[in-house]
Amino acid sequence: MVRGILTLRLVAMLNIRKILLPVDFPNTSLRVVHQAAALARHFHSEIVMLHAVTAQSHAAGVPEGGPELAGWDMLAEIISGAEKKRDQSLGPELVGLNIRRVLVKGDPAPAIVQMAEEEKVDLIMMPSHGYTFNQFLLGSVTAKVLHGSECPVWTGAHVEEQVEEDAEESEGPSKVYNPLFLYGGVGVGETQMQAVGHEEQRQPMQEFAIRNVLCAVDLGPRSDEAVSWATTIASEFGARLTLAHVTPSVELWGPGGRYVDQKWKEELVGDASQRIAKLQQDMGIKADVFIGSGDVPKVLSQAVKQTKADLLVTECYPYGGNLRIHGYAIICAAPIPVLSV
Repeated sequence: MVRGILTLRLVAMLNIRKILLPVDFPNTSLRVVHQAAALARHFHSEIVMLHAVTAQSHAAGVPEGGPELAGWDMLAEIISGAEKKRDQSLGPELVGLNIRRVLVKGDPAPAIVQMAEEEKVDLIMMPSHGYTFNQFLLGSVTAKVLHGSECPVWTGAHVEEQVEEDAEESEGPSKVYNPLFLYGGVGVGETQMQAVGHEEQRQPMQEFAIRNVLCAVDLGPRSDEAVSWATTIASEFGARLTLAHVTPSVELWGPGGRYVDQKWKEELVGDASQRIAKLQQDMGIKADVFIGSGDVPKVLSQAVKQTKADLLVTECYPYGGNLRIHGYAIICAAPIPVLSV
């Protein structure tokens, strides 16, 4: 496979100086903490670990207030909880990192947005939903943060945050994806796969690594920002970069069933290819390209599998565009972390 070649002629290198890491307690998303630790160590970032104290927190052992709350060691409790879940690596991963613990009271979503503004953080990292929320929907706190914050938001892989009892789901035979043609070594075409979603097999806790970055672009005014983030992360971690674009469906229904309008497909794909080529030229990069058509979350889920992506970067919130409309569904369908820029 041809690897995307990253040149940084016009792409401004991002500096992730401060990461806001909201944590639930006692049901902390350990995967997101691991990911935040990996980024913080690589970029020498400060982590602001925020917990909004709730009735559930108090029931789990968080002191009500006063000196006891001031002296409560949230980080030690999270590490202890990880060890009870046989995650022995979290403690050593956090050693030496600059982590500031902050406890606030009140509604978590406004508290996160306010903290992000006051601290001028460069990135918010949080799970896609809480353990008490429907596993196939986006959590209300995460949705409010995505909608209300101008700061890029990294959400953990939705399917990996389900309760552990669901891990042993039986799997049926997988469907085969037959790309219409290849471009830069990556499949381009109309996907016929189902969204990965809850059918994706859960992976055991392991060291987080970024080897392949997939960047979904609408080819609108926010594409430069999304590509800049994706390019920087890919460059920093020595990862392959793939740009993905989803056109409207080229399938039509008529006498005899479903068929593909080949002329329409060629026009859409040709136009997208030219615009992506210009985007790369203007930004001084060269990457693999994936062009699909149809249902955006399903196509991007297939692109994730096709490119073996470890991170999906999208230009979802809070701006308009096709990706923004499908932002929540993309996060729920993706079996990997999603960075919404």
